[in-house]
Amino acid sequence: MKIAVLPGDGIGTEIVAEAVKVLQALGLKFELEHADVGGTAYDRHGHPLPEATLKLAKEADAILFGAVGDWKYDKLERQFRPEQAILGLRKALGLFANFRPAICYEQLTHASSLKPELVAGLDILIIRELTGDIYFGQPRGRRIAPDGHFPGAEEAFDTMRYTRPEIERIARVAFEAARQRDKRVTSVDKANVLETFQLWKDVVTEVHKDYTDVQLDHMYVDNAAMQLVKEPKRFDVIVTGNMFGDILSDEASMLTGSIGMLPSASLNDKKQGLYEPSHGSAPDIAGKGVANPLATILSAAMMLRFSLNQAEAADRIEAAVKKVLAQGLRTPDIWSEGTTRVGTSDMGAAVVKALG
Repeated sequence: MKIAVLPGDGIGTEIVAEAVKVLQALGLKFELEHADVGGTAYDRHGHPLPEATLKLAKEADAILFGAVGDWKYDKLERQFRPEQAILGLRKALGLFANFRPAICYEQLTHASSLKPELVAGLDILIIRELTGDIYFGQPRGRRIAPDGHFPGAEEAFDTMRYTRPEIERIARVAFEAARQRDKRVTSVDKANVLETFQLWKDVVTEVHKDYTDVQLDHMYVDNAAMQLVKEPKRFDVIVTGNMFGDILSDEASMLTGSIGMLPSASLNDKKQGLYEPSHGSAPDIAGKGVANPLATILSAAMMLRFSLNQAEAADRIEAAVKKVLAQGLRTPDIWSEGTTRVGTSDMGAAVVKALG
């Protein structure tokens, strides 16, 4: 089992180090190979996604990813910014299906921004299409506006687009996932305004004919954003496009108490995957030893389950995380009165110990 370990920038190095310790404590045989990515790679190699890193990622069975980005790179040309590394990996590896679970652990209901009764038992899976939509659509760029309200003024433009096959494959992923859960899918679109999402709605409806055992409903994205904070437990599986999924998954993260608790998986059609925490590089706390490593550790569990065929080991990690939370250990982002504040490395060590 070959794992490409790409820590990246900011707190990425700290949280990935803890996830690696947990993986090594399982007693399984892994080939772990580290490489530079993001701003770190730009500083050392002149590009956020060097050829050697991309080659390693393609050859690996799975990728354990930290985070990329730092304010000091904001003035670089777009193709050299750290964030281009993750976009490049998604495109090169065909990582079209992004799984973002939002689970509120019993011990963290008080840390949510909502009332405990609204989030107790919360378990949502957001499935985001990852390689299409406005993030990748062409044409895009800047020009002098030829028309509109201010012809002759400078303007920027991006293109939102989806093909039928792109929508079909992500819809099938969502329906298959729902079959393993509560058999409910909410497809989120903006079909009342955008032609792109009218096609989305039409195709998802057609694919649903092959999954009549799964309940399907459609919801506009603005309403979905509202319902996530009004009645979050009404959702089981949410499937949506790249941009809407980007926004809704971050919103859902705060229902759980902290984005530091949310793992994610990005898969291609060969089950090769990139696994990363849903949060960013947090350069403001990098090096302070206070970052929450649990999202990265839980991402490693997803990696074991989805790409490495090690479901039992994944269960062990998830059980260990629950045990640590039950012991009252908390990093600063989830700390509250009556619990024990610990740092990044101590939290990782506690999970290793809880593995037994």
